[in-house]
Formats: sequence, structure tokens, C-alpha cells
Amino acid sequence: MTTASLDRNRMRELFDLQGSYNELTGGLYSGDPYPIWHRLRSEKPVHRGTVHELTGISDQLYFQGLPFPDRPHFSAFSFEACNDAFRNPAVFASSPEAVDADPEKGSLGHNSMLSMNGVEHRRYRGLVQPSFLPSNAEWWIRNWIEETVHLLIDGFAGDGRAELNVDFCAAIPVLTITGSFGVPMEQALDIRAALTRDHGKIVEILAPIVAARRSNPQDDLISVLVQAELTDDSGHTQRLSDEEIYTFSLLLLAAGSGTTWKQMGTTITALVQRPDVLDAVRNDRRLLRAAIEETLRWMPTDPMFSRWVTEDIDFHGQSIPKGSVIHLCVGAANRDPERWEDPDRYDITRPTRSTLAFGQGAHICLGMHVARGEMTVGINALLDRLPGLRLDPDATPPRIVGMYERGATAIPVLFDAK
Repeated sequence: MTTASLDRNRMRELFDLQGSYNELTGGLYSGDPYPIWHRLRSEKPVHRGTVHELTGISDQLYFQGLPFPDRPHFSAFSFEACNDAFRNPAVFASSPEAVDADPEKGSLGHNSMLSMNGVEHRRYRGLVQPSFLPSNAEWWIRNWIEETVHLLIDGFAGDGRAELNVDFCAAIPVLTITGSFGVPMEQALDIRAALTRDHGKIVEILAPIVAARRSNPQDDLISVLVQAELTDDSGHTQRLSDEEIYTFSLLLLAAGSGTTWKQMGTTITALVQRPDVLDAVRNDRRLLRAAIEETLRWMPTDPMFSRWVTEDIDFHGQSIPKGSVIHLCVGAANRDPERWEDPDRYDITRPTRSTLAFGQGAHICLGMHVARGEMTVGINALLDRLPGLRLDPDATPPRIVGMYERGATAIPVLFDAK
């Protein structure tokens, strides 16, 4: 594995928060939505309308649950309302199939774990969940994360300056997940590019790897999938088909290469913009975990998840008909003053309480422990290897932008080169 295989210009194109792809999710939004979300939450916990419309954006945006123009839309802003919805998947389903299913037609043959509920979801999630448990974080760190992090730092450690968002944060998750599939680094960016427009290209890259692992398993995630056994209601056991493995892989790639880099960039931004907090973390690395958890609360990179309503319900004072989409604004929920004191303040010393940054309930983010591992290893390595790490005072400072995918713009830093 060599950093020479990474085209930095291509990286900047693929991971541009305000590029043409992210424009569809509100990437051009550069305001601070939190004062509006505070007002909406104080008025009532659930409103009719989408999060972006209620925030003042009139453009049609695309994201989970959007646009679906033929359905009524509602948005929840309080912690209690969002948490209740996450924990009631029977009424607040993770996909429209659960709403539109015709029981006389039987199973719909779901294409993704995100579209599954109940027993089916537990079966499929159970196939890979052991690989993502906290006890297996070291497996990811040892095999892929540490090597990726240090190779990236090697590329700029002698320069005395760096742009950490794209040249560092963006590369770590995509190289970690593709590495866990056995994909060579030179093909990692091809996979990232294909995620938004050409899944056939990804299958073309994965097919020979899947075939090879079936005959000769290795210590990687594709080998876990080809050896996984699924037991149906009658007790019959079978292994996943190639098609099911590709579907799993696409889901894991989309999740594993899209959000963690933005959350890591936001965490680094929060620290370098607060030199006293950065110094405290540098001098006592036990504080890094608190800094990461506080960033997840204070500025989650995905501030909204959607659910489809399967029955008429009166929910936190709002009448919601079956077939509606409800958008759970976890960004607002994570700053609910009913749960956190002075919630707009970034404070790594506040008592830790669970947040909704990774969702909650049956569909809580499968890779959250890997994401925490990537952020922990990455930021620790920066502090270890880049003495005097600080914002470049002569460069444009980073800003948090975006509506449904929020993250930092460029993070220009200086450090004392060795």
C-alpha cells in the first residue's frame, strides 16, 4: 500500500462537500440551522413539513426519505420524539416497503438491510454484526486503520503544513472499508466514484475477490460474508449468494466511506479552533474520547434520518396518517435543553449521555465502533506525529456547511516539521 496510488486532485473532487452531488443534499447551505431548530423545537416537538423546508430552504433536496412528493411529510425536533420513533420500528419503519407491502403477496424480497425489519433484519444483521462489535475494533485497527493513517501522514509530515479534511480525513474510511474487502488501493477511488452512479463497476471489482475468497478465505470482511450462514424459519441453513454479498458490500461501502470522514473533520475543526481544548487533549489523551463524543452530540454529520409511518398515529401532539414520512432531526435532538445544559456549547467535560448521532434502536449504525476507532487512531496519530499542530492563521478558516450532510470545508494547518 502506498500513498502514491492516491490522486489528491481526484480526492478533492470526490469528497467536495459543496460539489454537484452534495448540492442535491443541501451542500450549498452555509448557514447555521441550529437557532431555527431551537425555535421549532420550543414551539412543539413535531411539525408538518420537511426539515429543510422548515429551516427555510425552498429547493427540492434529495436524501433518505426525500423527496417522495406524493406523501405527507413531518419532522421531529425533540430528543424524546426522535428517540421514541427510533425505538418503535413497527410503526416507524426504515423503508417505504414496510408501509406499502401487501400481506397477500408475501415477502417483497428486500434488497438491503436498511429495508428490512423484524426477524429478517436481525438475521441478516447478525451475519456481520460480530465483525463490528467493540471487541473487534482492534481487528480493524491492526489490519487496516493504523496502516492507512500513518501512510497518509507520511505524505505530508515533512511539509510543515497540510489540508487535513480531504488529504487525511476523507481517505481513511474509504481505504479502511475497501481494504477490508481486499480491494487494492489504486481501485479504492474508483469504488468511491462508482457509489453514486455505477454499482456495476463496483460489482466488477468485487466479483473476482468474492470468487477467490470462496475457495481460499482470508482474514478480511469478504471472507466473513462468504462463510456466513443464514438459517431460515424452517431451520435450513444456507450461505449468502454472490448477489447478496454484493448488496451487503454496497451498503457497507456507502456507510463506511461517506460519513466518518466528515465527522472526523468536524472533530478536528472543533479542536483546532479551540487551542486550549486541543492542548488539553494533546496532554491527556484520555480526553480524546470525550472530545469525539461531544462532537457527535454537538455537530452530527448526518443531522436527519427518515422513517415511514405504517399506521395512523397521534405522535407527540401531532396527528400523522399512515404512509407519511417522518424526518427525525437528530441535530436538533442532540441539543435539546431538556437533556443537556447549555447545549450549544462545545464542552468535552460535560457528563456523557447517549446521543442520536448514530441513530438508535434496531437500525443503530452497524459501523459506529469502527468509526470511533478510525477517529481515535487518526487524531491520536496527528497529535503524536505533528508537533505544534495548529490552524494556519493566513488561510481561510474551516466552516461547517451543508444541510443533510454536514461537514467542514478545508482544514488548513501548520505544524513543526521534523
